[in-house]
Order: sequence, then structure tokens, then C-alpha cells
Amino acid sequence: MGGAWPAPRSTPYPSPTGRGQALRRSSARRGRGRRPAPPRRGRSQAPGAGSARSGAVSACLARWGLRACAQARGVRPAPSVGGMAVCARLCGVGPSRGCRRRQQRRGPAETAAADSEPDTDPEEERIEACAAPLAGVGGGPCAGPSPPPPARCSLLELPPELLVEIFASLPGTDLPSLAQVCTKFRRILHTDTIWRRRCREEYGVCENLRKLEITGVSCRDVYAKRINPRVKSGRFMKLLPDYEHMEYRDVYTCLLHRYRHILGLWQPDIGPYGGLLNVVVDGLFIIGWMYLPPHDPHVDDPMRFKPLFRIHLMERKAATVECMYGHRGPHNGHIQIVKKDEFSTKCNQTDHHRMPGGRQEEFRTWLREEWGRTLEDIFHEHMQELILMKFIYTSQYDNCLTYRRIYLPPSRPDDLIQPGLFKGTYGSHGLEVVMLSFHGRVARGTKITGDPNIPAGQQTVEVDLRHRIQLPDVENLRNFNELSRLVLEAREQVRQEQQEGRHEAEGPEHGPDPVPAEDGGKPGDAAATAAEQPGQSGQGQPFVLPVGVSSRSEDYPRTCRMCFYGTGLIAGHGFTSPERTPGAFILFDEDRFGFVWLELKSFSLYSRVQATFRNADAPSPQAFDEMLENIQSLAS
Repeated sequence: MGGAWPAPRSTPYPSPTGRGQALRRSSARRGRGRRPAPPRRGRSQAPGAGSARSGAVSACLARWGLRACAQARGVRPAPSVGGMAVCARLCGVGPSRGCRRRQQRRGPAETAAADSEPDTDPEEERIEACAAPLAGVGGGPCAGPSPPPPARCSLLELPPELLVEIFASLPGTDLPSLAQVCTKFRRILHTDTIWRRRCREEYGVCENLRKLEITGVSCRDVYAKRINPRVKSGRFMKLLPDYEHMEYRDVYTCLLHRYRHILGLWQPDIGPYGGLLNVVVDGLFIIGWMYLPPHDPHVDDPMRFKPLFRIHLMERKAATVECMYGHRGPHNGHIQIVKKDEFSTKCNQTDHHRMPGGRQEEFRTWLREEWGRTLEDIFHEHMQELILMKFIYTSQYDNCLTYRRIYLPPSRPDDLIQPGLFKGTYGSHGLEVVMLSFHGRVARGTKITGDPNIPAGQQTVEVDLRHRIQLPDVENLRNFNELSRLVLEAREQVRQEQQEGRHEAEGPEHGPDPVPAEDGGKPGDAAATAAEQPGQSGQGQPFVLPVGVSSRSEDYPRTCRMCFYGTGLIAGHGFTSPERTPGAFILFDEDRFGFVWLELKSFSLYSRVQATFRNADAPSPQAFDEMLENIQSLAS
């Protein structure tokens, strides 16, 4: 026999008393010489843990006793406390020691009354019904042993590699709270794979800390070019942080998560000139790229950009802010988040912005970078004054700048073209950046970069999409008076509608109305008439600027799709006496449009900015409208 369990018998025990005696003898043999297991080390015992542990031990012993009885009968019952009590009653030993003691204290009458009560416990009936066919006593509802219940599994029992996959799919902001659950979770959260995935999915980090591979334009290249283009790679590598001993956990917590609020598109507060700044995660750096229009008058050229500041980890857990302005390389800087959607930068070493040749050398260098030419190449005296004024004004902001968040305009299916940022020509002021957005039946062009006449933030162009102008043929279009007549007729129609109260500034949000039929047909025929026009069918109609209208670029498109009535904002120096004058909005294609200023007899050509800006989408149309109102109020 030894300590092994007896084989299941083919016949049931002769009596409940015999079953109870067999169970007690077997339990005594198994429990002889055993000691309780010592508690686990390395875990702190919380208040109330002793009672909880004793309860758990009691439950385990109860389940063990139930299992022993079931094996003796050839049945596998469910591990429950209720089942333990039933099995104990079936074996004749009572559910517990207290139960047997109470039975001993009972009188003969009480014992007889208790024995006469019917036992209707459902768990007992289930066990007896399942045990009957095993004992050879007829058939029952159970033809065999019942399936084992599903085992309860805790997160602590999962393998570490599975926990790594689970934790890596959680947001990075939840991981610090998860590390406070237990020591095992805290140890697993030190795995670099988890934080590397969070950096890649939440911030688009493509840098490999072990291989130093940066995709695209990185500040490593900018650093080398601005310090010394002929610097050797070995010497350059010594200037970089020690990436071999850096972890993605430190990159996430100390760099990306800490400065996440400054990522996106911003407009610097440089008086009337404004600007366009895009703060992005570039490799293991956070870099603020200042986007500049191409040199005048090449409106179709790509945008230029230069770094203003960068943030990275020089040590294991310390982020360093460096100013990239000037000509002596990166130097110490500071970033302060003023409030929501606004932050400021400060340079702590402005001497790095100065050049050995003094202000004259700084001006010539700035002119070559800003305009792509020298002062001798600019023969227009008024243009020279504007350039010199801009240099003096912007050089005052080289040590401290404030930025306000801007969003890209949201798009709708019924928009005339895709909204976004465009580069436009503005006479002697050069090229400026304009944001085109659609608001129902009105299109607006808001300046992102400005000039002393119309500062950044003002609406430079407003287009009425309900009043389309049918351009004449090329021969008649060369006559400025003909184009002026068409525009003034459209303005008079707008005024009449405003007086009658039928024209609203922002009506229902849908595209431009079709051109009315000239033969006085039904309103439903207007859409078919507009579809048959060359501009609507996508073929385009010939276009040429009228004689006497000046343009900075003669390389404008010679075909257009459609033309609408619009107004342009003009003002004197210092934004004095602003007024809106009539004009014509010319749509060439999806990426280019123009505007004819009748009063100025000038033409502005706009080309779409093809750069991709990250973290620049508006969370909602309401947030975009609030942003426009904010920058317009500051410009006013």
C-alpha cells in the first residue's frame, strides 16, 4: 500500500461509515511527518495579509480534502467550498471539526431529528448522480467524469515574454502606474523593447540607439555643416551623446513625454513678419525647424528651412536645450511653456549670434540667406528700405521668442480645392506664406508671414464662391477695362444681395453654386450648363494677364479652371487705413491659384507648400476657428 491511493473499486463501499474510516486513515498517512511550507521571501506583508493567507490555506486544505474523497469514489468534483461540505457529509466525517464537536454535544433527540432531515443539497445530488454509473448502479445523467473547471490564471503567472508584449501595447503614460503594482511588473518594465515600441508608435522615433541610423534630414548633418563642413566623422562622433549607454525608457520619459506639448506647428511673434515653425521628433532629437519661403520670385521652388533650437539627452536622464541660431554652432538655451498652446525660447549665449565683421557682415550674410542676393543686386530703392527695416526688426528677437500654436485647415469633401499652406508673391515684400481655408461659401487666405503693410494674422484675400465670373476670350481678356467691368458688376450684385438680406457671410456648408443659365432656363439646368464649360470639365480655358497688370513672375499658368469674385486687403505702412478692394480669384489647378488686385493693378501667384507637417492637424473645426480668431486679434 505505502502512501499511494487505492485503485477505484468496481463496487461501492458497504456503508458511509466504511467510507469515512478509509478517508481518515488515508489522510492520516498522507499528513504524517509534513510541515507547512515557509512563506516566500522578497515580498512585504501588507496589513491583513495573515488572515488572508490563513483563509487561502483553509481553502486549499478544503479543496484537497474534497479531491481525496472524490478520488476514493472515482469522481472529480468541482473545487468549491460547498462541494467540500457535501463530500464530507457523504463520507460521514462532517464538514469540519466544529461540526463534529457540535454533533457530540447534541442530545439523542436532536441527533435523531438531524438524521431524519432530508439532504437536498444540489451539489451532493450531482456528485451522487455522477458516481452511480462509475459504481455500476444503473445509468445517470453523467455518462463519465465531469470536465475540469477552467483554471484561474493571474497576470503574475504569465511568462515574462508575454507580459512584455502586453505592456508594450499600453500607452506610455500608463506604464509608470503599472510599475507600482508589484516588483515583478517593475522589473519587466525595465525591458527596453517596451519603451522602444512606445517611442516609435507615439512619436515616430526611427532612431536605433545601437546603430546610430537616422532617416531623413537630421541635426547631426546640420551640426556638422554649421560647425565645420570638413570635420571628420571620428571627431564628429565625439560631440554626440553617448548613445551606447542610453535607454529608450529615458528617451521617452525625460525627452519625448516631457516636451510633448511643444510638438506641432507654431507662429513666432516677430511683430508684423510672423513666421512658420514646425517642432518635430527627428531621430533622438526634438528640433524646431523654421520654414522660409523660397527666394523671390521663384514661387514654385520648395520651402527652405533652418533649425532654431534642439533638445536631446546629453546625459542619461537630463534633457539639454540648445540654441541653433547664429554662426558659431549650438549653444546653451532654455524653453519655457508659458501656457496652453504657447511657449517661449531664450538664448543664454547671445555672443554666439555675432560675427567677427560686426553688423555689416551679419547683414550681408542675412541678406544672402534671406533673399539669395546682395544689396548691390537690388536696384529698387523702396525694396532696399524694406529689406533693411526687416533685418533691424528681426535681429531684436534673436535672444527671446514666443510661439503660438497654429493648425492646418480641416478639409471637407465639397471644398473647391484641398486647403492648406501656399506661397504667394507680394511685390517688393517678396514671397509670403498664406493659409487657405474654406468656410461654407467663403474662402479665406490668412497670412502666416506678413509685412509692415499687412501683418501676419490678417486675412489678405476673401473669395465669394457664390459669384463666379465668366472670363472672356484671350483677346478681350488682354483689355484691363473688360476684366475690371466684370469684377465691378459682381461687386454690385453682392451689394444688392446684402441690402436685400439674401446673402449671408457664411451660409450652409456646400460648394460654389453653379453658374446660372444665360438663356433663362430652369434652375436645374444650371448644373448641366456649368458642367459643359471648359473650366468645369477639367480642360481649362486660356488665360492671360491684362495689359498693365504687373506680376513678379512671368511664369504663371496660361490656362485656368474658373474665376470668382473676391476682395483683397490693402493698407499703408504700419497697417494704417486698411480697406478691402475688389479683385478676381483665378483657380489654375489643385496646387496653384492667383489674385488680381484691381486697384493696385498687380497680380499675386500662389503655389502650394508641398512640405509635410507633423502634429499640425486641428482637433476639431471649432478649434481651428478659435485659432484663426486668436491670431487675427493679436495682429489687430
